[in-house]
Amino acid sequence: MNVLKFLSGGHHEWKCPAVAVMMAACCWAQSDPGPRTGAPGAGTAIAGLTAGESDFFNSKGIPQFSQVEGVPDGLGPRFNLDSCGGCHIQPALGGSSPATNPQFTRASTMAPGNTVPSFITPSGPIREARFIKNADGSSDGGVHGIFTISGRADKPAGCAIQQPDFATQQSRNNVIFRTPTPVFGGGLIEAITDTTLRNNLASDPGGLKGQAGIKGHLNTNGNDGTVTRFGWKAQNKSLLIFAGEAYNVEMGVTNENFPNEREENPQCATNGTPENHSGFSVGSTDPADIVAFMGFMKFLDQPVAVSSFGSVSAASISNGRSLFNSQGCNLCHTPALTTGSSSTAALSNKQANLFSDLAVHHMGSNLADGVTQGTAGPDEFRTAPLWGVGQRLFFLHDGRTSDLLQAIRAHATDCGLLGGLLSGCVGSEANSVIDNFNALSASQKQDVLNFLRSL
Repeated sequence: MNVLKFLSGGHHEWKCPAVAVMMAACCWAQSDPGPRTGAPGAGTAIAGLTAGESDFFNSKGIPQFSQVEGVPDGLGPRFNLDSCGGCHIQPALGGSSPATNPQFTRASTMAPGNTVPSFITPSGPIREARFIKNADGSSDGGVHGIFTISGRADKPAGCAIQQPDFATQQSRNNVIFRTPTPVFGGGLIEAITDTTLRNNLASDPGGLKGQAGIKGHLNTNGNDGTVTRFGWKAQNKSLLIFAGEAYNVEMGVTNENFPNEREENPQCATNGTPENHSGFSVGSTDPADIVAFMGFMKFLDQPVAVSSFGSVSAASISNGRSLFNSQGCNLCHTPALTTGSSSTAALSNKQANLFSDLAVHHMGSNLADGVTQGTAGPDEFRTAPLWGVGQRLFFLHDGRTSDLLQAIRAHATDCGLLGGLLSGCVGSEANSVIDNFNALSASQKQDVLNFLRSL
């Protein structure tokens, strides 16, 4: 019998071969099956859109989300990539980092004369870099663009700004990274009511959250107190704000949400601002790019799970789902929430199978990035939605691993009493749940991994 094929199927009746026992290698050693192959389970429009909504998705949303920007369009002066679709493309437009990193492969043409930092690699994730502290020791936390337009043919005459000194900042342990979040099902997430999110977070059937030490809280808008829900720390309120901020931060394109240049060097920032804006003509309005981005994300359907794939059986996936729930993973990764009444009928009162409570939780020192956004502190992150994880290539906020098993184990930070007192170590809310996972047999762990890769 093929051992690897057998393991990925998640069956339990086969016995370890004698040679494996002699080598002291467990034949039940679990492993991430890897990203699911086959047709993308995401990237299409949600069913039930009106003719106008469907037309906007196809004629405005997709082309604008895919467009490569130049300096006349507003690119720069500092930027990380020159298109939305370049970052959000795995396994389809709207997803996350692809297998081949365009920040590396396209650097010579996209940002000629720039140096590719060591943390940008050909097969690594797309990354943005943030500095934890400013030079004076005060908190920073902001994105520092990797590239500049200084070497481009379409730059303004005299533009000669330099890249940040990432190597020095890395030597000071002052750089943290973020990777692109998938935007599939964005409209469904936006349509979940605050009341639904608050009630879900407050619910604790059987006192399991209390026993596990899981608390969490919802990040909120400082003015009206409503729930913010997009981004690694749930720092953005809406898809339109999320789009506008990304356009400015990742590409340097000023827009109606973020109308001011982040780099105002007069030799480089020569375009009128906002660089991208709605066009106003008598009798018609041409919506700004951020509206097209918003429409694309809003009308994208949620990823579709599968009942089996490759040599992974339906029985293994079913058992993995049961274990996912019984071990407490679902206490934060809520399998489904229902949307409220939406002005977009296709999003109204629909089940969103997001596997997230959209709350932020203390993840401990192991995952802490030292950055505060809204009410999300230095070690707090939004529960990452797991829909589509079956075809994801990189995991955790900084893309530190491509291995689901390692991503699960990274959720734990167990300081121990003395460790916490002496080193300032902060524990993770997920510790008890990860202990539960670690206590499973290897074959049970394999079933959980298989289940996750089915999503």
